[in-house]
Amino acid sequence: MMNDIQTIRDVVMHERKMAVSDREWKHRLRGYGYFIRDTEKGAYVTSLLGGKDLCVLIG
Repeated sequence: MMNDIQTIRDVVMHERKMAVSDREWKHRLRGYGYFIRDTEKGAYVTSLLGGKDLCVLIG
C-alpha cells in the first residue's frame, strides 16, 4: 500500500514539474483519473472515479 502511495505522489509531482501552470497540471492529472482537492489540512490526490482521497501531498 505504501508503495502505491509513493507511486501516485511520484506521478503527480512529475506532472507538476512538466506543467507550466496549476491549471495545466490539474488538467494533466485528469488523464490519470486524479484530481487535487485543497483543504485547510493540505492538498489531497483524489480519484475521479471513486471520489476517495488516495494520498496527501507533502511539500
